[in-house]
Amino acid sequence: MAKDLTTSRLDRQNILNNEIAVEEIQTKSGMEGIFWEGKMFVTREMTASFFDVDIRTISRYIEQNSEELSENGYEVLKGKRLKSFITAANNSGKDINVPTKTTVLGVFDFRAFLNMAMLLSESDKARALRQLMLDIVIDLINRKTGGGTKYINQRDKDFVFSSLQEDNYRRQFTDALKIYVEDDRYKYAHFTDLIYVSIFKEKAKEYKKILDLKASEKARDTFYSEILDIVAAYESGLADAIKKESEQMGRVLSRREAEDLFREFENMALWKPLIQRGRVKMASRDMALRDAFHYQLSEYIQPLDKDEYQKFLGVAGDELERLMQENQAVLKRLKERE
Repeated sequence: MAKDLTTSRLDRQNILNNEIAVEEIQTKSGMEGIFWEGKMFVTREMTASFFDVDIRTISRYIEQNSEELSENGYEVLKGKRLKSFITAANNSGKDINVPTKTTVLGVFDFRAFLNMAMLLSESDKARALRQLMLDIVIDLINRKTGGGTKYINQRDKDFVFSSLQEDNYRRQFTDALKIYVEDDRYKYAHFTDLIYVSIFKEKAKEYKKILDLKASEKARDTFYSEILDIVAAYESGLADAIKKESEQMGRVLSRREAEDLFREFENMALWKPLIQRGRVKMASRDMALRDAFHYQLSEYIQPLDKDEYQKFLGVAGDELERLMQENQAVLKRLKERE
């Protein structure tokens, strides 16, 4: 999916929150600044010079996007912090052209500098830097996932437990359908779709199309642990409700009766916060990490925070993926035994 960073704040923030990518971008950008308070900073004048634009252009963008830029590291220095910054600049040997009587000075840390590059539409250098950002982010994710993002969900340390648990509850649910609901060859797929639509508004076929999964690939193997946990809770609760209703009536349930039971179950108030959180996780992660857009969940999409990127792209995810690859046979046996 093509991304226009100049118009999409969501896409801009997803890159800026990816600390692993930002560090690599800083190394490859060639930008030199003033090292202060453990980070690199540049002034508005240095920023204008780098992008070959007038200082008034930088000031205009700051005025128009002050909230976003401030959230990402732009600040106006005053008093002791201004003196400290000027001292750091002088010690670095860089002339930042600050008049002696200056009482305020706007500076960008590197994230804010990238933020400005994403906003500037007049600069060829900003355009080139935006392309570098996108290339690095794509390359980083491909390197971490071996070229495919379908199973990036499995780099979460909670995935294995959630997957094993969901397999167990899935069997309980299908057993309940088999024993307590009238015979129908389509009932397993039908009630599975009811669960999926209730949780994330998509049938299995629709979900697999969005993630470009092959017919042989299981949708559940691509679910995030939070989604697996909600699915497992649905399956466990529905299996129990179906069994109790059937035993109380002294006969198997019709498909319509089972559907009515499902509707009553899904409308329980306790699901609302869990489903809200699950939809945000699925829609936001898939947009940022898989470049997959869930149209039905568009209102739930948010920028990923820094911890999310560390979870799926950081060192812990690397180690977990290695261990899973080394223990595929063991994991398969565990699933079969549950």
